[in-house]
Amino acid sequence: MRLACALIAAGIIGYNRGEHGKAAGLRTTLLVCLAAAVAMLQVNALLPLAGRGSDSFVMNDLMRLPLGILTGVGFIGAGAILRRREVVTGVTTAATLWYVTVIGLCFGADRSSSGGSRPRSAASFSGHCTGSSASWSCRSAPASR
Repeated sequence: MRLACALIAAGIIGYNRGEHGKAAGLRTTLLVCLAAAVAMLQVNALLPLAGRGSDSFVMNDLMRLPLGILTGVGFIGAGAILRRREVVTGVTTAATLWYVTVIGLCFGADRSSSGGSRPRSAASFSGHCTGSSASWSCRSAPASR
């Protein structure tokens, strides 16, 4: 159920980007969000092993997995940003990838017992609305140089 919700949220954002011919469309957002959700599912499965065992000196820090994913997506996003003279492109693509990763992590964490479904749904909806309204306002604004 959590993976399906993550796919729906990423699908809405990715479909919107794909329809407007932007990079990081449907397939990319689906893959990024699904990977983040699966990683958080894995963290949840490993929670009983967290901490330090009485017979071990090794500490299991499970939050390294989602933090590593966010860092990796940050590097992917940095690779999507290009500068040609005075024009910088790809910043929205990088932000979208990072945003979809966070949504996937939230859906994978499944904190529905603490009221977590409303913030996840609101975040998905606001991301879609922000992307839609921003692209509309950029098209209607006059170009300046």
